[in-house]
Amino acid sequence: MSELDRYLNAATRDNTRRSYRAAIEHFEVSWGGFLPATSDSVARYLVAYAGVLSVNTLKLRLSALAQWHTSQGFPDPTKAPVVRKVLKGVRALHPAQEKQAEPLQLQHLEQVIACLEKEGRDARNADNQPGFLRAKRDTALILLGFWRGFRSDELCRLNIEHVHAVPGSGISLYLPRSKSDRENLGKTYQTPALLRLCPVQAYSEWLSASALVRGPVFRGIDRWGNLGEAGLHPNSVIPLLRQALERAGIAGQLYTSHSLRRGFATWAHRSGWDLKSLMSYVGWKDMKSAMRYVEATPFLGMTVATDQLI
Repeated sequence: MSELDRYLNAATRDNTRRSYRAAIEHFEVSWGGFLPATSDSVARYLVAYAGVLSVNTLKLRLSALAQWHTSQGFPDPTKAPVVRKVLKGVRALHPAQEKQAEPLQLQHLEQVIACLEKEGRDARNADNQPGFLRAKRDTALILLGFWRGFRSDELCRLNIEHVHAVPGSGISLYLPRSKSDRENLGKTYQTPALLRLCPVQAYSEWLSASALVRGPVFRGIDRWGNLGEAGLHPNSVIPLLRQALERAGIAGQLYTSHSLRRGFATWAHRSGWDLKSLMSYVGWKDMKSAMRYVEATPFLGMTVATDQLI
């Protein structure tokens, strides 16, 4: 790979690159299309999967086709009026409510953390090091994910060198890049210590238990209690969360990794945060993105000092 290719490659996020590759393969292999494509073939492709794939998925497929044609020096067929008109028709004839993750309510957060803490104590008493480490790791991951409103990929990319925790005070976490940071400028996030469900204490206890001093914060743990060198894959956060919830007696299949982010947003909204403060804290750039995460149903459960988090 040349230096030019290396920098061009770095400009596109890994998840986007994988999605685009899958979209091109779907167009060519699953549907039997040819590249470079014509606007007519792209329009027929949309018709073939209207009502089968969501509008958002079809839009992603169009973005992938547009990127392929542009990068190869061909005219972009997705910009043709017929393609845009067909997509508008698909949206009109196949309206679908956007699926959203169930927000993790505070009472359920308390419940799952209590379960993990009990598992950690039982594992330590039974000299079960793998079980003890998993309990400490999962507690820290869930509490940081909730109180910071982090996405799963952000949690998995946290590095110890970029985290500064002061027990009883607070924690700062630097992310060199994130989905909302299009220019890759990096951003530092801060969260205070809390009297209950404290992410600072959970993080400190995880580092103490794991004896980690550098590299990814959250890693895989094998059956012998050995920690992996690489960080967890973002796709592993959903089963990790669901399994922890199931063990705590909560229907885990209702939740995804976005449940932590939506749970915090809904809690903050119901606790009286104004939308501007919430957007600033979580890192949303536009109001539409923020409102998609705010659940209308009020939360039940414990209360923490909300002024500490603003």
